[in-house]
Amino acid sequence: METCHDLNMFKLNSKLLRIMALWLSFGHALMAQETPTAPEKPSDSASANRFWQATLGGGHYMVALDRISSVSRHKYVLDGALIVDEVTVDALGQSLARFYFITPISDAVKGNGAAAVVSSAVDRGREMIDKAAATAGAAVHEMVVKKFPETTHARTVEFRLLSEAELTGLYDSVRAAWESGRGRKFAVK
Repeated sequence: METCHDLNMFKLNSKLLRIMALWLSFGHALMAQETPTAPEKPSDSASANRFWQATLGGGHYMVALDRISSVSRHKYVLDGALIVDEVTVDALGQSLARFYFITPISDAVKGNGAAAVVSSAVDRGREMIDKAAATAGAAVHEMVVKKFPETTHARTVEFRLLSEAELTGLYDSVRAAWESGRGRKFAVK
């Protein structure tokens, strides 16, 4: 004889199975992002030239201010599992620069029991990636995550930042440089 308790347990187990399937589907992108425990504050300084420069963990970007055609910032949900906060710098010429910060969608729904399970799994995944990166001597958490060929974009330069504060600092820097016509140097150490 089935009891109400058995039905509730079945519903809970199927819900956990769906969450784990979602984790397995998108875990590679979540695990690749590591938020340092004590992130250094980004630096932004005026520059005498007419260029905006960004020095980030994943590389360096430089653009002439008079070649920038637009600067934008927006958020979107990727594959139902990640929230991408992105700054785009469009320059006249052949490339588009994308700077982004990724968070698990579970971070947006705190207090939900299912979200807590996913968040715990994400934290464990981050720890595993951090240990592997330390062993390999690579800054994996600073690298852009791509899945070939779906995320390969011609004429696009991509950089990943490790915090929303870094992305906000970058956006404020490029916008101020473009609006004033005076060069700036932005750096995340």
